[in-house]
Amino acid sequence: MLQTSSKVAASTKHLNNTSGEVVAKATWGTARFGEDAIVTLRIRDVAEAIMLHPTRQTVLGRSDSDSPKQPDLDLTSMGGFEKGVSRLHAAISRSEDTLMLMDLGSVNGTYLNGQRLIPNQARVLRDGDEIRLGKLVAHIYFR
Repeated sequence: MLQTSSKVAASTKHLNNTSGEVVAKATWGTARFGEDAIVTLRIRDVAEAIMLHPTRQTVLGRSDSDSPKQPDLDLTSMGGFEKGVSRLHAAISRSEDTLMLMDLGSVNGTYLNGQRLIPNQARVLRDGDEIRLGKLVAHIYFR
């Protein structure tokens, strides 16, 4: 049973917002990708970083001599086959000042920050994002 009180409730105390007390912390990096910027791709368990100069579309996948189409970035030597990367797995597309990631109908999926992408639907990439192609995990950085 709901009971009411005849007492008057105190109003909420107004807090003064002094600078430095509350600082907003950005949880995501910038989505802006400048004209001269390049992408650094750091793949987990691979010592050497990959530098990309994304064009209109850069296809990520693994090469196969029997396939007529080859990826622009071959991930075979980075464990692509063992980690379930498809031949034509995902694409990074460049628009004026942003990059987009799109799954190309891969068998094992493309993930952006832990969320599986719907095939053929582009999502905005941000500096510091984690991408996963099958079980191959990489972080993307803008320079």
